[in-house]
Amino acid sequence: MKAEVSQPIRSTSLRRRGVAVGGRRVWSCQAGDRPRSRSQASGSGSATPASGAARRVLVVDDERAIRLLCRVNLAASGMEVIEAADGRAGLELARKERPDLVLLDVMMPDVDGWTVARELAEGMETRDIPVVFLTARADTADKRLGEQLGGVGYLVKPFDPVSIGDYVEDVLSRIERGEREQLRREISSGRER
Repeated sequence: MKAEVSQPIRSTSLRRRGVAVGGRRVWSCQAGDRPRSRSQASGSGSATPASGAARRVLVVDDERAIRLLCRVNLAASGMEVIEAADGRAGLELARKERPDLVLLDVMMPDVDGWTVARELAEGMETRDIPVVFLTARADTADKRLGEQLGGVGYLVKPFDPVSIGDYVEDVLSRIERGEREQLRREISSGRER
């Protein structure tokens, strides 16, 4: 049997799009939708990601191994990952890239995570970017400071890297539902992961 391809196959980036639900991608398919561009399939329907673009997460940590763990597991969850090896680079990337969320280490040389969070909260263009602290500092006073600086999550190292994608997706979904203040209060109440 001989088959012909009417349109060439187009390669796409490795970045997946769509919503992660239980580790799976959710796509919406509607019959009769018209393709919006030449790159979409023609025919009686089209498939598009349920929520549009992939989540973008900025990981700021001076430990390369932590950045690697985060990058691999967030990418496996379909998220785009941007990395910074120190606080100063993290601030610059947050201002330039405007990620959906920042995973921020606290103990870094030069500019520490507390300073990064404070400057992000003070900046007009960055104040709404959610910050999740990713740190070895587990004291109640540190968690309270993270809450005061506007953090929406507090992960203590060592953490489960496999679940970080689900954690980030949960935080972002809760923020979209208007639960930012509740997330902040949960930091010092001990209900964080």
